Amino acid sequence: MVNANTMQTRSCGAVRTHALASGRRAVRTTSTVVATMAPDRLASTSTSRTSGYESTSTASYMAACPPGLKGKAVEDYATQRCIDCHTSFPRGLPIGGRRWNAAVLAEAYQRCGEVTSEYAKTFYLGTQLMTPEQAKAIWAIYVWCRRTDELVDGPNASSITPMALDNWERRLEAAFQGRPYDDLDAALSETVRSFPLDIQPFRDMIEGMRMDLFKSRYETFEELYEYCYRVAGTVGLMSMPVMGIDSSYKGPMDVVYKAALALGTANQLTNILRDVGEDARERNRIYVPLSELKQFDITEEEVLAGMFCVSSGRIDDRWRRFMQFQIARARQCFADAEAGVDLLDAKARWPVWSALILYRQILDAIEANDYDNFSRRAYVPKWKKLSSLPLALVRAAMPQNKGH
Repeated sequence: MVNANTMQTRSCGAVRTHALASGRRAVRTTSTVVATMAPDRLASTSTSRTSGYESTSTASYMAACPPGLKGKAVEDYATQRCIDCHTSFPRGLPIGGRRWNAAVLAEAYQRCGEVTSEYAKTFYLGTQLMTPEQAKAIWAIYVWCRRTDELVDGPNASSITPMALDNWERRLEAAFQGRPYDDLDAALSETVRSFPLDIQPFRDMIEGMRMDLFKSRYETFEELYEYCYRVAGTVGLMSMPVMGIDSSYKGPMDVVYKAALALGTANQLTNILRDVGEDARERNRIYVPLSELKQFDITEEEVLAGMFCVSSGRIDDRWRRFMQFQIARARQCFADAEAGVDLLDAKARWPVWSALILYRQILDAIEANDYDNFSRRAYVPKWKKLSSLPLALVRAAMPQNKGH
């Protein structure tokens, strides 16, 4: 469930970090992540596990999304696809293609782990409680998300075109068909062979990148919700099949998946609220819904200039009320996510609880800054982060909701 869904979420304009554990903004990915390896290191033997793969299984987990879906319908469609895939292929997808040499795969997974450790330290620590297979799979997903994010937020972002994203999507499809382009793609292919990952949330994240190429304003919350799903909630759908569900839980699977999505949305909304000033000042972007700004009698121009009272130099009361409304909604999303975390497999709960607790504290920091997210950046001090980890561990070890 990470952005535990948390592995990586995308905040306005910067790099998405571990929605499995955070939000989109992070340090730039190094060449270690984006380096490629020649496909001649493929092993020579085919390992397709299902005859008739191209004519049977592909239709179910490679089918394209119906055109015209908007808002929450996009999320609902992908969620049902992921649940169907999880139910139909619990041990992984029967993809075709050839498997990479075991030594090369081991090296690729190691590199994925190193990148995760460098850029998502807390979450990486949590993966140490998982089985080696789970941990490697989460690292591979994380690295794919970072590489995807780098296309629109990395050093070469200014030269990225829609065609480049189209090519990246074709590469994704090749990985899901057992035809990876490089060693890091091969790690994702191997993960797909081992866990029931549907391709739709991966495609949806790429579409979120396309939105960032052309869209700098969101008129309604429904529009913003779709963006939050595409760049953050998707990570929850990607990671849920790897993290697994508590074996004692016998209820509907959608409860757990929806909680993962709620955490991704909460993380992304938190990113957006934290970064209002930076996004407006550096990117001319306003992610908060324009219709809601109007409800509080706030204009775009005021947001771009900074919502300070002329007479006092303090934050305008209208902005305080607006932010209180926004923070309350984000906190409700965190609350919606809590019950589902308890239903995860025991080994996966701690990193997700850590993400939830730590990220929710950013909202507290915004309040402590008197809602000034124009000239002050809300952050959680390192000592507070460290002191929260034992709480997350206790919460993970003593689930309060077993879904009975």
